[in-house]
Amino acid sequence: MSQLQLLNSTHADTDEIFRLYQLATNYQKTKPNSVIWLGFERSLVEQEIRENRQWKLLINGVIACVWATTDNDPEIWEERNADPAVYIHRIATNPDFRGQDLVAKIVAWATGYARQKGKKYVRLDTIGDNQGLIRHYTSCGFTYLGLVKLKNTAALPAHYQNSTVSLFELPVER
Repeated sequence: MSQLQLLNSTHADTDEIFRLYQLATNYQKTKPNSVIWLGFERSLVEQEIRENRQWKLLINGVIACVWATTDNDPEIWEERNADPAVYIHRIATNPDFRGQDLVAKIVAWATGYARQKGKKYVRLDTIGDNQGLIRHYTSCGFTYLGLVKLKNTAALPAHYQNSTVSLFELPVER
């Protein structure tokens, strides 16, 4: 039986986080019409780790998946950012653990995490009209809110520049 743990990432995980980002980018390149991550600043991930916003899912002690959270995402969610929500970003799965419903495990954790923080929603986005991810995220309980053209992307990672994003929302039951 597999032992699952969801924990904050530590600075010792930084190289593995970036390895998983690179593997995710390589995987994106194999998918037609996929937007490819253009890299992330190490300082961004280090700040998320310091602020306890970078996470890892361990299976039998091995990092199976990483992601980041924030309580504030105005560049993407614009006026909806006023709603109390936890936003999930940059889910990257270790290829050795694909097909194990890790996003569903993250969603189950995120709803409890959001509830503890007094939030009403768990939200995430993906670049473009990625039908595969739209199906995947809706199968995990998210409502697909549609496509939105981003207006203010200067503070966002490079792959968001001049982009349209698909938005997803999951109400947190009290």
